[in-house]
Amino acid sequence: MDALILARMQFAANITFHILFPTITIALGWTLLFFRLRWLRTRDDAWLMAYRFWTKVFALSFALGVVSGITMSFQFGTNWPGFMERVGNVAGPLLGYEVLTAFFLEATFLGVMLFGHGKVSERVHLIATFLVAFGTTMSAFWILALNSWMHTPAGYEIRGGEFFVTSWLEVIFNPSFPYRLVHVLLASGLTVAFVLAGVSAWQLLKGKANASTPKVLRAGLTLGAVLIPLQILAGDFHGLNTLKHQPQKVAAMEGVWETEKGAPLLLFAVPDETTRSNHLEIGIPKLASLILTHELDGEIKGLNDFKSTDTAKGYNHPPVAPVFYGFRVMVGAGLLMLAFSWVGLWLYRRRAWVAEKLPRPLLWGLAGMTFSGWVATVAGWYVTEIGRQPYMVYGLLRVDEVVASVPSPMIALTLALYVTVYLGLIVAYVGVVKYMAEKPVEMPGSPAAQPAATLGAA
Repeated sequence: MDALILARMQFAANITFHILFPTITIALGWTLLFFRLRWLRTRDDAWLMAYRFWTKVFALSFALGVVSGITMSFQFGTNWPGFMERVGNVAGPLLGYEVLTAFFLEATFLGVMLFGHGKVSERVHLIATFLVAFGTTMSAFWILALNSWMHTPAGYEIRGGEFFVTSWLEVIFNPSFPYRLVHVLLASGLTVAFVLAGVSAWQLLKGKANASTPKVLRAGLTLGAVLIPLQILAGDFHGLNTLKHQPQKVAAMEGVWETEKGAPLLLFAVPDETTRSNHLEIGIPKLASLILTHELDGEIKGLNDFKSTDTAKGYNHPPVAPVFYGFRVMVGAGLLMLAFSWVGLWLYRRRAWVAEKLPRPLLWGLAGMTFSGWVATVAGWYVTEIGRQPYMVYGLLRVDEVVASVPSPMIALTLALYVTVYLGLIVAYVGVVKYMAEKPVEMPGSPAAQPAATLGAA
């Protein structure tokens, strides 16, 4: 493999690992705030137990997210120096705002949230929890503003090959940003919903349930059941926006090679870029056109119409297979979420909200779906980012123009090391969450739950 492919693979490995943890912390911060408010309102210690347990999961996720984010940012200098040289006037301030949000807001009040209960007033602790949740959301805001601008650039001018900002409002609120922000926030909510439900189901299966387990399970199922229809609606709007600004990506997602009206929705196919056709197609007639254009005979531009102006570079569209398959993995995971959340909530309600009465097959299914949000998020992110190829800034700056001239063996070595470490960390993360879920939890206020006095207090 050449340096360009290896550099892309290395960045993909880093972003794949990194995105797992913000996807949890964004929505989990608001979930913790909900648990905290429920405890303050009801004084039911089960809510406080839920808050304390899931705060630990939040802290673990936050730590891994910060570490992997720092590592990822190094690659702008090592593998992609041309990107910051050309786009630094736009990317630098937005990344700076994200760092300020993450480290000066989240990290500051995370300490109060983790260790301040009982040492500061309930109001101060509640405010700290809110600010941590707000900080995680604002971090996502700035990152998505930059990433969306790379897909639908606006508010800029190019002088001497460099990008300069003419309107920060247009840069931040570029044409795809609102759709992508909503889509990612809902994806985070769904990820957390199934982590909550999956861990609770595992506790019930293993006989490790505590007073908070039924409440957390109900919260997870309710959150999933409410958010998945909203995500489907948001995905529809996002798809229309993508069709308008990035028709090549949509054509690759749907496996459409020739421009046609009434294009079928392909449930399965094997795209072949050599013959520029699909094999083994199984589709529903006209449904792709209906979904994407809201017309049965709506026209979808085919991949064969996107020829590069440089004949040596062939066609000007992304690799078809990963975009095509990634989109179907994302949609498939979403449909499973819909089924499990709705069926689970219905059965839970039929059992009078008694978690122990839920059928074991459902609990095993929910346990297996614990990290289904990760699958859907990573698949969707691959569709988005691979679908932008061959551009770094869509239509303006190609990826091969900004890659570093680092020898391929050097990139391959660091890629192998990254992947090895990341796989180990993911296994450790899941193992720690499993260990914490199975560990006995004392009710707040019980003698065993009281912290030992410090030396100074003694």
